[in-house]
Amino acid sequence: MDITDMAQRICAGERRALARGITLVESGREDHRAQATELLAAVGKSKEALRIGLSGTPGVGKSTFIESFGMMLTGQGLRVAVLAVDPSSSRSGGSILGDKTRMDLLSRDPNAFIRPSPSQTHLGGVARRTREAVALCEAAGFDVVLIETVGVGQSETVVAQMADLFLLLLAPAGGDELQGVKRGIMEMADVIVVNKADGDLKATAIRTQADYAGALRLMRKRPQDPDGYPKAMTVSALEEQGLPEVWETMQTLINWRRENGFWDQTRAAQARYWFEDAVKTALLAQLESPNARAALAALSDAVAAGAQEPGAAAAAFVRELHEQA
Repeated sequence: MDITDMAQRICAGERRALARGITLVESGREDHRAQATELLAAVGKSKEALRIGLSGTPGVGKSTFIESFGMMLTGQGLRVAVLAVDPSSSRSGGSILGDKTRMDLLSRDPNAFIRPSPSQTHLGGVARRTREAVALCEAAGFDVVLIETVGVGQSETVVAQMADLFLLLLAPAGGDELQGVKRGIMEMADVIVVNKADGDLKATAIRTQADYAGALRLMRKRPQDPDGYPKAMTVSALEEQGLPEVWETMQTLINWRRENGFWDQTRAAQARYWFEDAVKTALLAQLESPNARAALAALSDAVAAGAQEPGAAAAAFVRELHEQA
């Protein structure tokens, strides 16, 4: 595989090369990981897209919203990439990966790129290599990258560590679904959007939006937000109502953060987070070597038999691991 050629094709905006590149960075094979690292270095950092994390409970209309929102952006001349993370089965490891079929119009738009990826059971519904896929989309010249997560209730902090803005999508009267995680999710959300504000649900959506707007006003103001943020809004993705207002709200927030230095601070903090995450991942990978697994099994048996204390056995294993390295 010619990594230099692939990098050049991705930077030229070739969709097939981008798809192949994302497949490469998603692979867990050791040789592919080395090639992925080489590819990411080759594409460099020529452009920074606006990264928007989007989450919401199942059935809230995420795919409909993304398609309508994405079509609006491409209609303005912007190039939009969608990284839709599908839940993986904890039993089989498989994923349906059906988001592309639910966004038929957007998937045919020449200024859009949709890539469904399996979550592989990672917390927060974000695949481990999603951040690297975002970097490739930026190299390919996309202006906006939408990162759709599996849903709320897990570690949405992962989304915050790769997005510039986090959007939470809710259904009318759907607040109870978030009861267990509501405060944590709301503290992370930059914009709360109540979808399906149409037909018989319009009045309910407006009431839900008012409830969340009131709750947001009671929360402590974050330093990275101007006055009036986070915001709660209503949209009808089906009828394409309210989408320009949501986009304007996002742009106002991002522009304020750029002007006040929070954009650069956030990107620097995210880079630090992913460096530390890569170190932890590399260290954990050492546990999968045959020698490490054999040593771990032997010490585990000794602990189970009462021949060694867990703490002493763990210290002995770490020493042996260092000696093998």
